[in-house]
Amino acid sequence: MAHTTTPTAATDRLPAVLGQVQFWFACFFAVGWTGIVCAGLGVQFVGWDYPCPLCMIQRMFMLLAALGACWIVRRGMTGTVTGRDYMLGWGLALVAVIGGSFTAWRQTMLHILPGDKGYGAPVLGLHMYVWAWILFQASVVAVGLVMALAHVTADRTIAPSPQRAIARVVLGFVGLIIAVNLVAVFLEEGFHWFLPDDPTRYQFFYDIGVL
Repeated sequence: MAHTTTPTAATDRLPAVLGQVQFWFACFFAVGWTGIVCAGLGVQFVGWDYPCPLCMIQRMFMLLAALGACWIVRRGMTGTVTGRDYMLGWGLALVAVIGGSFTAWRQTMLHILPGDKGYGAPVLGLHMYVWAWILFQASVVAVGLVMALAHVTADRTIAPSPQRAIARVVLGFVGLIIAVNLVAVFLEEGFHWFLPDDPTRYQFFYDIGVL
């Protein structure tokens, strides 16, 4: 008589746990990159350090990476995340962090010569675009790892509580910071097509005659 093997509870439990971990990692990924953009906004408005065009492009890639993770978070709110959902979300995030890494590398190379003080004030000994390059590179590795596990964690049920409430907070936070960043870019660029290489003021207020 042929014997059939049935999966044990232990072997079934591991993919389910990995699915939960990947969902939580997507939440962390989205909040993490959005938090970094918040730090840049803090330096901009508190330290009066005007971001240059390359800085703004890096912020856009950061928020695009966060949106990739937000797709997975949003799908998790339905109770199930499929392999297609994982690949779409992490694929978008991977494109974003690779593009952001190149942009941060480009800005770093502009200030690599000895004696160049760099753009903006350093943070913990390194300029913000150097930190951005390091974080973008680390994210490339992290996203590659979670994509490698997507086939294991696909079609796994995500518990409705407290994940659903936390997912709403994550999505709201990312959406809010995207709106704030759009306003910050508009205030600095004003009614012009291009942002100066070395901005020194909020052009919008000069365009409308307030300053």
